[in-house]
Amino acid sequence: MKKLVVYYSLGGNTRSVARKIARALRADVLEIKTVKAYPDDRDVLLGLGQKEVKTGYLPQLQPYRIDFTKYDAVILGTPVWWSTYSPAMKSFMQGKSWKDMKVFPFATNEGTLGRTPSEFRKALRGADVAPVLNVLFSGNMQVTPDSDIREWLKLIP
Repeated sequence: MKKLVVYYSLGGNTRSVARKIARALRADVLEIKTVKAYPDDRDVLLGLGQKEVKTGYLPQLQPYRIDFTKYDAVILGTPVWWSTYSPAMKSFMQGKSWKDMKVFPFATNEGTLGRTPSEFRKALRGADVAPVLNVLFSGNMQVTPDSDIREWLKLIP
């Protein structure tokens, strides 16, 4: 089976998990990047992130070229922003047909997945969506053991 890891990472935590998963699966990788960079100031970023989630803002993404029909499984990685997946991931998922695709989401956070699992299932209507892997961090330190990630990877054919 051909696999693709698609992820958005702002601070690097989601990127580090995505790379572990891609290595373990020998999967292709696509990093989603926004056209407009987010501010470095944490307080400004938190306020902006909350506003984007509440208003349903969809940031413009840098162009990418991927033929999704070549893949049997897509692994989606995102940080949790205000109890759901990031606006950049929402932009990426918007307008694609997920019908009959096998999707394996994971989310990085410092507390809880919030609404992320239910909102992933809603947005990926028609896809076969696996349970969301919850990868906890404390700052930039991964708290969830790699053994939990390896166990979740067993779901991916």
